[in-house]
Amino acid sequence: MSMAAAEDSGLQAEISERDRLDIDRLSAWMQANVPDFAGPLTYAKFAGGQSNPTYKLMTPGRNYVLRRKPMGELLPSAHQVDREYRVMKALNGTGFPAPRQYGLCEDDSVIGSAFYVMEMVEGRTIWDGAFPGMTVEQRRDHYHAMIDTLAALHNVDHEAIGLGDFGRPGNYFERQVSRWTKQYRGAETEHMPAMERLIEWLPRTIPEQTRTAIVHGDYRCDNMKFAPGLEPRVAAVLDWELCTTGDPLADLSYFLISWVTQPEGRSGVMGLTGPETGIPTVDEVVARYCEKTGRDGLPDLNWLLAFNLFRLASIVQGIRKRFLIGTASSANAEATSARVPLLADAAWDFAVKAGA
Repeated sequence: MSMAAAEDSGLQAEISERDRLDIDRLSAWMQANVPDFAGPLTYAKFAGGQSNPTYKLMTPGRNYVLRRKPMGELLPSAHQVDREYRVMKALNGTGFPAPRQYGLCEDDSVIGSAFYVMEMVEGRTIWDGAFPGMTVEQRRDHYHAMIDTLAALHNVDHEAIGLGDFGRPGNYFERQVSRWTKQYRGAETEHMPAMERLIEWLPRTIPEQTRTAIVHGDYRCDNMKFAPGLEPRVAAVLDWELCTTGDPLADLSYFLISWVTQPEGRSGVMGLTGPETGIPTVDEVVARYCEKTGRDGLPDLNWLLAFNLFRLASIVQGIRKRFLIGTASSANAEATSARVPLLADAAWDFAVKAGA
């Protein structure tokens, strides 16, 4: 593969020794597990910061995607490719756009770690929430497709498709506040007044959970494939590593973080909404979501935004700690880690709006 082709497709030009796959063993596994599989098999690795290394598998007839656990010692709760596989496999029978799953292999002897293989969904990845190059109508239709797809996920009866035991019982936000407080404390590097106030205020003000649904955990425009051409349809929702069952408002409010984030070529659309752009306002997103999920309204959105920004601050504080002790891998870890106080302050601003 030429360097240009690699850059075009998001694939790495070179694959390091530790990321190589045993083609003979993998081909034998595919032969046994994937209907209509016909080699020869070749592969390339997707670039990018996914926590689970991801490969494009190519055969003369069709392409597939393989996701594996990374090599080496791992935290027990991290990189659970079996959870990603299980939720997408369960969704395959519902009409929801999750890629078709071909098989999960938990036998390390095939490629050195657990993995699963799914279909390669062709389509568009849109990184920029401004959806550049579209007409107002096209943009609006694409946003409506994202909202409707999220509502469709939350309307799936998770118990009926065998995911009744997929998450833990009890109040989801209570568990999440506790979890991200612990994560932050474990990575704390300096005293931040806004984080201290949030850690005290959030657990006292948790909204009642009225519904339980499949929660994607990272639902935003660049974690999906849109249909080819300009058809305003979500062809596949990807990147399920944070999925669980819990309060669906966690997904909706995380999605809405883009509306309070500056547009910097990623998902942020602050200041870009309204009839002249086609990007719906927060109120329009909420109204459409409520209509599609049969709700008559939401609890205080300011609390939900405060929580999501607190969660992001905790995640980024982990990156900051790794950067400061020299183990962060990403070249932009320093720039990312500088965002913690900004996220904490933004979270506290929403807490104040929620009555803190």
